[in-house]
Amino acid sequence: MQRLGRLWLLWRRPPAAGVAAKNLGLREVASGVSPPGSTSPRALNIFDRDMKRKQKNWAARQPEPMKFDYLKEAVGSQIADRVYDITRNFSLALDVGCGRGYIAQHLNKETVGKFFQVDIAENALKNTLEMEIPTVSVLADEEFLPFKENTFDLVVSSLSLHWVNDLPRALEQIHYVLKPDGVFIGAMFGGDTLYELRCSLQLAETEREGGFSPHVSPFTAVNDLGHLLGRAGFNTLTVDTDEIQVNYPGMFELMEDLQGMGESNCAWNRKALLHRDTMLAAAAVYREMYRNEDGSVPATYQIYYMIGWKYHDSQARPAERGSATVSFGELGKINNLMSQGKKSQ
Repeated sequence: MQRLGRLWLLWRRPPAAGVAAKNLGLREVASGVSPPGSTSPRALNIFDRDMKRKQKNWAARQPEPMKFDYLKEAVGSQIADRVYDITRNFSLALDVGCGRGYIAQHLNKETVGKFFQVDIAENALKNTLEMEIPTVSVLADEEFLPFKENTFDLVVSSLSLHWVNDLPRALEQIHYVLKPDGVFIGAMFGGDTLYELRCSLQLAETEREGGFSPHVSPFTAVNDLGHLLGRAGFNTLTVDTDEIQVNYPGMFELMEDLQGMGESNCAWNRKALLHRDTMLAAAAVYREMYRNEDGSVPATYQIYYMIGWKYHDSQARPAERGSATVSFGELGKINNLMSQGKKSQ
């Protein structure tokens, strides 16, 4: 099922309120990072995963990482809300690509008994936010989860899976580690994310340099996401979309925040350097095409939220084809008879 969601409006990121609090729960670090080049033979090698690890580690080492957490905080809160919508307790949960723990901080120990947090960046795991749930931090790649089959009651993931080279494999890994009747709740950036920045850079680079190269990473289309979840083995699927619009003083402030989030482009075919005049031209194009009345410029983040369940005999299933005892034509006749009865009264 697909639901088209609402539009949120967030203003300029809030100033940092202080350094991140020390995690009070249990924290153990285990190594599970895949060796370089160990991707599935079927995977397209689009992203430089080692570069992404370095970007996330650099962002987590900044003096005030909370200054750039506003987007991941908002999406992590939405994931937590979807967990609370499920009226059950999860004794063991997993966060794939946890970052600094943007989901776990919104959950309580009455809902989740113990939380495993997996990320490719060791500095993010060492600098997690305060939470009340006992946690275990695991250094591992999202495509190579170091857990046994049927381990977790709940798996969550927020704004991480859009950087994996083999998304089908990552979803299959999540399905593998879930227990029967376990649920996966995730969020990832959608195809319209940062379209303003993408368009401005392309127009400026084409005008100044006679062509353009990609500066914003490719994203999954929403109509492909349900298919990928089904192919991984999930059922009772829900996919919905939201848009979060953030206003910035200018294009360079937006790019600064993306770097602070660890969300800079890491595609192999990215251009290493843009000329200064091209960047200034892109900022001018951005302002001219998209600026708000107050002089700020908007940046759109499209978010895909997804929910999928691992099969269990207790789950509701559709009736077998051909098992119906009443046809749609007969139902139409009944509806007409009821309408005539109401008119005659």
